[in-house]
Amino acid sequence: MGLPEKLLARIEAMGFKDPTPIQSHAIPHALQGRDVLGLAQTGTGKTVAFGVPLIAQMMQYERKPAPKTVRGLILAPTRELANQISQQLQLLIEGSSMKVGLVVGGVSINPQIQRIARGTDILVATPGRLLDILDRRALNLGSCDFLVLDEADQMLDMGFIHALRKIAALLPTERQTMLFSATMPKQMNEIASSYLKSPIRVEVSPPGKAADKVTQEVHFIAKAEKTALLKELLSKHTDERSLVFGRTKHGSEKLMKTLEKAGFSTASIHGNKSQGQRDRAIAAFKSGQIKVLVATDVAARGLDIPDVKHVYNYDLPNVPDAYVHRIGRTARAGKDGAAIAFCSPDEMGELKDIQKVLGTTIPVASGTPWEVQPGAKKPSGGGGNRRRGGGGGGQRRSAGGGDGAKPGGQSRRRRSGGGGGGNRTAA
Repeated sequence: MGLPEKLLARIEAMGFKDPTPIQSHAIPHALQGRDVLGLAQTGTGKTVAFGVPLIAQMMQYERKPAPKTVRGLILAPTRELANQISQQLQLLIEGSSMKVGLVVGGVSINPQIQRIARGTDILVATPGRLLDILDRRALNLGSCDFLVLDEADQMLDMGFIHALRKIAALLPTERQTMLFSATMPKQMNEIASSYLKSPIRVEVSPPGKAADKVTQEVHFIAKAEKTALLKELLSKHTDERSLVFGRTKHGSEKLMKTLEKAGFSTASIHGNKSQGQRDRAIAAFKSGQIKVLVATDVAARGLDIPDVKHVYNYDLPNVPDAYVHRIGRTARAGKDGAAIAFCSPDEMGELKDIQKVLGTTIPVASGTPWEVQPGAKKPSGGGGNRRRGGGGGGQRRSAGGGDGAKPGGQSRRRRSGGGGGGNRTAA
C-alpha cells in the first residue's frame, strides 16, 4: 500500500499480517485523499482502516500543529469507544513525534484543555465534550485537515446530530472526511451528503448484518423467569467471558448484584457509574478477573475484547440496530461467539424489528413465539410462564383458550425429569 516504513514497522510489531476486508478496501482510497463511506459490521478492524491512512498522510506531510489546533479530528459516540480508538492510535504512532489527544465527558475538563493547549496531531473526542471545549475557546478547528466520524449511526441514535452540525460548521471545507458505520439508517444519507464530497463507498457486508461467526438464538420466556435462565446458562461456561445487556441502569445494577450473590464474578457499567468505575470494570473484564459484565447500551460500542465468548440480550433493545452492535462484541478478530436473546411477551415487537433489520429469523432455542390475540390485552412480562418442551410440545396456551388451560390463561413451566424428553438444549 506504500505506507511509511516507520508505520509498517509498528503495524508488524502490533501483530497485524493481513488486512481485513474493510482495511484492504478503504485504506488505498483514503491514502489518495478520497472521502470514504465505510460500511462494515463491528469488530472488523475499522479503527485501523481509518487510523493507518490518517497517520500515513500526516507522516508524509509532517508539520507541528500550532497551539490550540488539531490536524485531524475523530468523533466517536461514547467514552469507551473514544478511549479504545485513542489507545490503538497511540500504538500506531509509537516512536514518532506525533501526539494523540483524548477529550471525553465524565472527567475533569481542565486537564484535557491543558493537554491540547500546545497543539495536537490527532484528537479523539465525544461530541458533547468537544463542544464544551470549543465554547471555552480552548480549541480552534480551522486548520483541521482530516475528519473521521466513527459509528456515525450510534451518534444519530444518541441525539448528536445537532452537535455534529455545530462542529462541522467550524471545520474547513477543504478537508478529507471518512465516515464509518455498521448500519445505515435513512438519516445517515443526510450526514453523508453534508460531510462527504464524492465519497468512495466501501461496503464489505450489508448494513445491519451480524458478524459471520456469531451463532444466534432466542429463548421465549416470561420476564419473571429471565434471571433464573440466565444463571442456568452462565453456569455452563463459568470460565468464559460473557457480556449481558440490560435496558435500564437500575435494572442492570440489580441484575449484577443478583448474579454476584449467586457466586458469579461480575461487574456492571452504565450511566450511573463514574468514568473511573467503568474503566476499572472493563479492565477487570479484559484481564479475566471478572467473567460476567452487565451493561446498558453504553457498552455496545467500543468494547474491543477479543475473548468475549457470549453476549446475552437479557432485555431486547428498543432500537433494532443496537442489537447488531451488541452482538458485535463477540466473534471479534475472526473468532467465533454466541449471541443469546431473551424475549418476553412485551418484547415481541422489538424482536420482529430486529429480525427485519437482520433480514433473517433468529433460531428458537426454547419456548414458542408469543402471540397477542386480536383485541386482547397485550400479555405482561410477569405472567404467562413458558413451558419447556421438545418436539411438538411446549406450546404456550392462549389466554382463555384451549383444553387444560389454567384460569386467566396462565400456563405452568414444566421441567422435564431425568427420564423424560423435551429438555431444552442451551448454546
